[in-house]
Amino acid sequence: MELDRPVTGGPCWAELGTSDVAGARRFYEALFGWRTETDPRPEAGGYTTARLGDAAVAALTPLYQETQPVAWNVSFAVPDADAAARRVTRAGGAVLLGPLDVLDAGRFAVVVDPGGAVFQLWQARAFPGAGVFNTPGSLGWVELLTREPARATDFYPAVFGWTVRASRNYRQWGVDGRDFGGMVAMDEKFPPEVPPHWLPYFAVADVDAANAATVQAGGAALMDPTSLPDGPRIAVLRDPQGAVFGVYRAGSGF
Repeated sequence: MELDRPVTGGPCWAELGTSDVAGARRFYEALFGWRTETDPRPEAGGYTTARLGDAAVAALTPLYQETQPVAWNVSFAVPDADAAARRVTRAGGAVLLGPLDVLDAGRFAVVVDPGGAVFQLWQARAFPGAGVFNTPGSLGWVELLTREPARATDFYPAVFGWTVRASRNYRQWGVDGRDFGGMVAMDEKFPPEVPPHWLPYFAVADVDAANAATVQAGGAALMDPTSLPDGPRIAVLRDPQGAVFGVYRAGSGF
């Protein structure tokens, strides 16, 4: 990611909705070295923030609705969540929840793109988002997996003003040309029951070690450690509760 802090239009936060917050805390603390803190206020609903040192890097939350899947969710920073939600609907997406105020932290909405990938809008107030990117244990890349890449290429620049850098097999998203993520077209290798989604990648010092630790803890490797041509070493993993995430070797660019 060519961003070192949350900026307007860029990814600012990753949040795990899980069926077992205690189990997820143990898993990710061991894997990434996180220190986790649960907000004690009843109105916070068990919201748990993960930190590296003093920097907030991600969150773990209980499932708040019966239909909510166990999954990682990616939030993008906007100056006005209500205006951004209207752009989502004008561009062919839909609003699933909100916009709503989150205590004094900010205002958010849960939305879905025309291809079915869910993501979140975040209007910061007291909380701007992740305090660090690209270092081991922190968010370093976000990737859209979609069956409708052409519609996505129109939709996201219309909503966020993203720049698009296309190569033969991959498109990268950016803010003013600073790339932070990419897009994968889902083909026949993806089972039909796998929905379009946003996949966060976290930086690690050793991809192979992270892969082995995940499997040993009861998770799974969905894509074994692989060195991309002219790119980083990556793996796609599933945690013991079923949430999918990626890891890549810190210091190597996509």
